[in-house]
Amino acid sequence: MTAQRAAELFRETFGEEPEGVWSAPGRVNLIGEHTDYNGGLCLPIALPHRTYAALRRRDDGRLRMVSAQGDGLVETSLDEVGPGAPQGWAAYVAGVPWALARAGHEVGGFDVAVDGGVPLGAGLSSSAALECAVAAAVSDTGGLGLLDSTRGRADLAAACVEAENTVAQAPTGGMDQSAALLASAGHALLLDCRDHSTEQVPFDLDAHGLALLVVDTRAEHALVDGQYAERRDSCERAARELGVSTLREVPLEGLDEALSSLSGDLLRRRARHVVTEIARVEAAREALRADDFERLGELFLESHASMRDDFEISVPELDTAVTAATGAGALGARMTGGGFGGSAIALVRREDADAARAAVEKAFADRGFTAPECFVVSASDPAGRDL
Repeated sequence: MTAQRAAELFRETFGEEPEGVWSAPGRVNLIGEHTDYNGGLCLPIALPHRTYAALRRRDDGRLRMVSAQGDGLVETSLDEVGPGAPQGWAAYVAGVPWALARAGHEVGGFDVAVDGGVPLGAGLSSSAALECAVAAAVSDTGGLGLLDSTRGRADLAAACVEAENTVAQAPTGGMDQSAALLASAGHALLLDCRDHSTEQVPFDLDAHGLALLVVDTRAEHALVDGQYAERRDSCERAARELGVSTLREVPLEGLDEALSSLSGDLLRRRARHVVTEIARVEAAREALRADDFERLGELFLESHASMRDDFEISVPELDTAVTAATGAGALGARMTGGGFGGSAIALVRREDADAARAAVEKAFADRGFTAPECFVVSASDPAGRDL
């Protein structure tokens, strides 16, 4: 997937040159799952995998959208965009100018051709990459200047969250869009979802002879089937019963006593995952600051067990990937993303990466699962202009 391919699709579809090509990365979350909408902490990195958007402004408010992965041209107008309209992938594109307009920015229509290089359904946030690539293009072509500062990029991320929540009607938090717009190469992004502050945490595995192996389990991952929304609702109910605005406010000390006041075991388990996961993100930051990758691996395993047992968002393919990778010498492994499919990550010594990959592939074959796709990633650049 390249900027040139998106530009060529634009020329073939619209018969003229785009004003430019912009791209945004997918993300993998090192730790901190389902903490974003609970006012918590998370620690993603931007992936080298990117989605590209070739775009040209229009003055008539029309939106014409084509995707290399789609099935033809989708047309609408800004006036017709709203909750649930348009449908499908175009919602993530059309929702961006709609949300920017709602935030007070002057935006118009556009022609756009997109080409996605983030694996679909893998839990690596292909949707946020699409939104943020379009957002970057709209900002630059419209003279909004939002890519020029951290504050502006945060505002762009907020608009993309609004687009996904309201137009695409996927009840996600803000981690994915923040990673796509605010991460930096060689670093993990510590995102505080309570006050939206960020911190760049060094994450240069090459310098320590390590690698991060991503396992796309091919167990399809979707956030609009109700399971994600149910987890979010459970957390919000637990917070109300505990008398706090978000579960971020529940201290780790005395947690069992606090949980005992909840109305059922399900709420207790959901809340326990969130509170302990936020603590694990803090511990992961300290481990990275100290170059303590053994500890980071331990935190990965603790996080996976919590997501599997308390939050119940893992699936057999994810559990198999984690078990196989750790059995092949990984320092730690965990599922990543919203759950119910998608990807796992494993922290491995560089010389063990091939063995871990082979172990995962064999374990999947032995279980009769669809063959996974395994690849090593590094912390990469955020959204920006390519051409």
